[in-house]
Order: sequence, then C-alpha cells, then structure tokens
Amino acid sequence: MPQDGPSLPPVRLRSDAELARDALAAPLLTRAVRLARWAGPGTLVDAGGELAEEQLAAAAEELGLGADEDGPAFASEAWRTAVDAGLIEVRDPEGDTGHGTAGPGENLALLISGGPRDVLAVWLEALEAVHADAVAPLLDDLTDAIGEDGEIDLGMLEWDPEAEAEFLDGVLGNLYLLTVTDGGPVEQPVPLPALAASMIVPDDMGEPTDDVLEQVSDAMMRLDDQFRLLEPIGLVEYQPVDDALMAEDDEGGPVDDDEDVSRYGLVRLTPLGLYGIRARMLDAGIDAPAVGELADKGADALLDGLAHYPEQAARAETEQWLARREPAPAAHELLAAARGADPGGPLRRLLCQQALALVGPQAEAEVRAVLDDLELGGLARVWLAEHGAADVPPPPEAMIFWLSVDTLAAQLDADGESDELRALVEGLTGQHTGFFEAAWRVDHPATADVLEAMGRLHPDKRAAKEARKAAFKARSHRPA
Repeated sequence: MPQDGPSLPPVRLRSDAELARDALAAPLLTRAVRLARWAGPGTLVDAGGELAEEQLAAAAEELGLGADEDGPAFASEAWRTAVDAGLIEVRDPEGDTGHGTAGPGENLALLISGGPRDVLAVWLEALEAVHADAVAPLLDDLTDAIGEDGEIDLGMLEWDPEAEAEFLDGVLGNLYLLTVTDGGPVEQPVPLPALAASMIVPDDMGEPTDDVLEQVSDAMMRLDDQFRLLEPIGLVEYQPVDDALMAEDDEGGPVDDDEDVSRYGLVRLTPLGLYGIRARMLDAGIDAPAVGELADKGADALLDGLAHYPEQAARAETEQWLARREPAPAAHELLAAARGADPGGPLRRLLCQQALALVGPQAEAEVRAVLDDLELGGLARVWLAEHGAADVPPPPEAMIFWLSVDTLAAQLDADGESDELRALVEGLTGQHTGFFEAAWRVDHPATADVLEAMGRLHPDKRAAKEARKAAFKARSHRPA
C-alpha cells in the first residue's frame, strides 16, 4: 500500500524575486508604504494606534484618493496595515493632548532596501493583519453590539474568533488544493458557491437540504466580504458577487448558465497567494511541499521525498536536483541511496531509475560499477540499454525474478493495487512460464506481500490461485 505522505501535492512557486515584485505591487501594501513615508512628528493617532479622524482626509489626499468618497476608509485600512506590518511605529501620547504620534517603523527600511525574502517577510506580516480584519465582526454587527456604556456585548455579536479564522483558513486551504495540481497552478477561477459548499455540504450528502443551502448562501456572502478585503493585498483575484443578484434571487430567478454562475462570485489564488497560503500552512504545522526544496539535500532525502510527488512534479524536482551536480557524482549518490532491504527500498530504486534516466552518458562508469549488485544490477542494465551502451551482459535468472518482485513492490508502495499494476501482473506472468514456482523462492523482503497482491489482482482465476499458493510457500519458508 502507498506510504503515508504529505496531504497536499507540491506547489510550483515563482522565484523569490518575482514574488517580491508582486508583493510590492499589491495595492494595499503600496498604500501602506506611502503612508509610512508620509507619517511624521505632526501625525496624530488615537489611543488604539488608529490614525486620528481629523487626519484621515490628509492621508487620503496623500494616497491620491482625496476626491473619492471612500478615500478616508481606504486610508484608514492602509494605516492599520502599515502599523501591523511594522512599517509605522506608533508613539504613546505625551502631555495631555490625548493623541500619540507616529513615524516610520523598522520594516519600512527593510522593505525598501532589503532583498526579496525581506520583502516577502514584511508582506506576510501585512497579510496576517488583513486576515485578522477579514475574520473580525462586520461593522454593522459591531455597531449594534455597543451598549450605552460603550462596551461591546460579545454575546450579542455571536462571534467566535477562532471559529471564524478556522473557517476562512479552511476555505483558503480548499482553494489552495484546487489550485495546486501535477501540471502546475490552475488558472481557472473557482465559483464562490462551490467554495462555500466545500466547507458545509457533507461529502456523503446527496441532495442538500434547504437548511444546508441556506448555510451555504450565508457563508457565500460572508466570503464575498472577506475576499473583497483579501484582494488588495494580492492574495486573490476576485470577481465579487453581483450586487443586483440578491434582488433577482428574491424574485425566484433560476441560475442555469455560466454567465449567471459567474455573477455569484469567482475567485482564484494569485502566484503570490499560493506562496502566502503555503507559508501560513507551514506555520500551522501542515506539510505543504514545494518543488525545488529538495535540490540542496542529499539523494536519500530526494528519493524519500519523491515517493509522494506526482509524476510531473517529481521530474521537475529531479531536474533541479541534477542541475546542481555533475552527472557522475550524482549517479553515484543516487545509486547509493537506492540500496536497502527496508520497506521503502523498492520505491527508492524505482525513483532512482527514473532519476537516472535524466542523467547523461557521463555517468556510464558509475552505472556499470553496480551491474553485479543484486539490488541495482537490473536498473543499471535498463539505463545502459536506454543509452545505447555496448557490451551489456544479460542478467542472471535470479536477478530477473528479484527485479520483478522489487518492481511490483515499488508499484504497490507508490499507487496501491491500481489498474496499471494489474496490467503489469498479467504481463509478467504471461512472459514467464512457471513464474510463481520461481517467484516464491526469491530472497526479497516483499516476496510474500507481492504474491498475495498478485493473487488479488490477476484476472485469471487459475493464475490467481497459483499466486496465493506461492505466497503461502514464501511465508512458510522465510526465516522468522
């Protein structure tokens, strides 16, 4: 059976330099930087670090939004982001003015003169601030919950900050999983109703009930607000829910074509968003691999890591690993890492063979050196034949059967009892008369397990019975 591995496929990220450029171009971070440069001794803030109301108009003017009726709101949002991301340092009030002051923070210089990773670190702090805003209570709800004494009635809010954050993170995680595939990031946006339903509708539910559909609708509208907040930081590209849609829904209008579905909102993660969500997952302890992170590690780490990679991602990872090494030393390291009688050995050897297929003829001497090795001699002959090498000795019969068991064990480990493995089983027994009588004698740790699997997979009942008998013999004659 396949080994337990990462729950997520490896993501292909853009370079740090490209991601840093995207981060600096994010509208919200751009505004936050402009306000950080603008802030000075005369800038007044209230006790909570918010920009004083009387200064919002000037801040909006600084952002070029003086004529926009929403300019002060955009300025306030950018100010909060700048403070939370360390671009602005707020100083406590002095004297009896009731106002503090502000100036550039340490991260402003880091953002301006630092390298790509510095930029991305600051952007991640800004993302955390926006994420916190996205899961906060809606302003209307917050206003209604303020009592006569000015205190907020949290019970009236019916707001659970941990549950809100968990729900949004779950949605972003699902969007990440829908985006990351073996062929690279998917460009197709995801309909907002489908994303909301992925969190609410049980997998085993046939036709959703009216109550579940209402929950999906409520979640969709909450997500609409949240994605509107997350877009300016560069996390997503978002087509909001059509404001006219709710009135049409009240009239009972059907949704039966792509144009109508798009009006319910479409969202996709940007390349920067993939980076950001993966970073948040890693902080939460989730295994979210990225192509290229094995390039500086040894061949043992490469082969173990590739065991859970889809085909195209595995090839891309291997190419990056090989690009940093000379062919002959790389082949030597791969062959050494492929050895072993442990349960993961067969799959390592299969992955080694696939990696060696990308190595040039300069590795021939290293490959020839293992021709007599029982574990590696088979894959060495495959490599030499594929590269047109001369004087390749035929394998002894014992090696042929050992390699057959090893290959089947590797396929079982990688993909389980798949259709491809079923075809391989049928082909092997068709090519070798008396396969099972010879196979049970093979001194391989996985012989019995492989023969039992062949008994389950072989389409011919007689051959399947022979496989099961051979498995019994292998177990009976193997030393305890």
